[in-house]
Amino acid sequence: MKAMILAAGLGTRLRPYSEQTPKPLFTIGDRPVLEIAIEKLIRGGCEALIINTHHRHRRIETYISRTRFPIPVQTRHEPEILGTGGGIRNVADFWDKGPLLVINADIVSDIRLDSVYAFHASHPHPVTMVMHHHDRFNTVAVDEAGFVTGFGAREDNCKSRRMAFTGIHVLDRRVLDFLPPRGPAHIIDAYRLMIEAGLRIKAYEVQGHRWYDIGTPQSYSEAVYDHLAPAAFEQAFGRPPAGALGKAPIAGDGSDRRWYRLRDSKESLVMVDHGIRTNTDTQEVDAYVDIGHHLAACGVSVPRLYAWDRHAGLAFLQDAGDTHLQSAIALHDIAHTRGIYRRVIDAWITMAETGADGFDTRWCHQTPYYDQNVVLENECRYFTDAFINGYLEMPTRYGDLQSEFEALAQAIMAAEVQGFVHRDFQSRNIMVYDDRIYFIDFQGGRLGPVQYDLASLLIDPYTALSHGLQEEFLAYAEERWLARKPADADRFHKGYRLCAVSRNLQILGAFGYLSRTKGKTQFEQYIPPAVHGLAHNLSCLKDLSLPKLRELSASILMKMNG
Repeated sequence: MKAMILAAGLGTRLRPYSEQTPKPLFTIGDRPVLEIAIEKLIRGGCEALIINTHHRHRRIETYISRTRFPIPVQTRHEPEILGTGGGIRNVADFWDKGPLLVINADIVSDIRLDSVYAFHASHPHPVTMVMHHHDRFNTVAVDEAGFVTGFGAREDNCKSRRMAFTGIHVLDRRVLDFLPPRGPAHIIDAYRLMIEAGLRIKAYEVQGHRWYDIGTPQSYSEAVYDHLAPAAFEQAFGRPPAGALGKAPIAGDGSDRRWYRLRDSKESLVMVDHGIRTNTDTQEVDAYVDIGHHLAACGVSVPRLYAWDRHAGLAFLQDAGDTHLQSAIALHDIAHTRGIYRRVIDAWITMAETGADGFDTRWCHQTPYYDQNVVLENECRYFTDAFINGYLEMPTRYGDLQSEFEALAQAIMAAEVQGFVHRDFQSRNIMVYDDRIYFIDFQGGRLGPVQYDLASLLIDPYTALSHGLQEEFLAYAEERWLARKPADADRFHKGYRLCAVSRNLQILGAFGYLSRTKGKTQFEQYIPPAVHGLAHNLSCLKDLSLPKLRELSASILMKMNG
């Protein structure tokens, strides 16, 4: 058997996701659909394969040249896209006297290709089209004898059923006589001419199978989900889902990612949807998968990842429940709060210390380090642009505060005790489930001052810990850290005070952006405690004067109170 994969399409329906990545290199379970198709053909008895290319052809050609297959696999580039019929005609030299099995690159199915090929060999007709019922695509007329009679609502001149073409067909060389000698052509037009000439096209009907057209973002995401969800349950619980899977949205927070809880009759998992990849750079989903695996291997308490697809942006993970630290402490007394915060701090120390061991900065999708530039751009400028100017509408030039911001950034780096930094270590990213602590949303992780995460935890406006509790937990954290990893106590403490100011600026920038730009006004209720927190954290900063920032903080307080 020789076969052809039609892979020269522009992927128009998949834009913008297909602009850099050709559709055949979209993945399912982190495997390109082109690879899945090739392996399926090999299992079906294919002995040689040709793939036509056009859009982003070099990426497909590079992939084929770097991948070893047990049969010859070649590509045929079309400088001008030739369509399905023109593409088939363009590989006539590859085609032997025997039939050619042709499949579309954008369909994924478990239809047995050896059975399709054997069926074609069992009858004398020049074409076999594999057909099935699919409400969305039922446009082909098939008569009671199993022959295709037309391709559209107006082409049915007999009592025929409507069926859908799967994108899998087997062709004899006689088809070439019905294609134009050059230029673009559509294979369906050739089939129409064959029917008009009295030739017959046989339908091979299949049912009880899985089939996906991944030509649209929705259908592609559905195909990946349907493949990975059962695999994730198998990985997590050693069995496929018990019955139909329920899929319920989980309320998100500031992120644009979408969260779902998947539940069968016994267990549940969580799925996070980062969205389909738009370019080849390191994406948020890459950091989520790579950093998540690393932290789990280091013994950090993060939900276990069971399945993922980086291109589709889907990841399936352990269900850590719905109770985060903010809600957990709201339900209990101060003694419980003290106990749970100590447990969180102990787990944080493990993450900060062991998470840095062997950490590969290439996993980061933002910056590899929390450095001086991050402080200036992602904390100070964010605060100025998104909160002061954007939310409060208080005209303020970043340049007027730049020298103080630079002094703050330099002081943070000078007091840094380096380790793994979660970067958004606040109460809503700390889950409490079955009396265990889990850290989530670690995809922004990088190396930097460990004091930053501690500050994020303690000054968090969601929990609004009293200043007394903040100081109590700071003393506990410093004692536990220094006992486990000796360092300069004064340096650690000074770094915390500096990071508390920097993180406070970031918090206000984020609340301003989310409230005003993203329309998530639920965050506005946390702005007042964050504003008061900034004034307090500046007052605790004894070694850096920052007079303009202190004056601005006082003005913000007056505006908020007035």
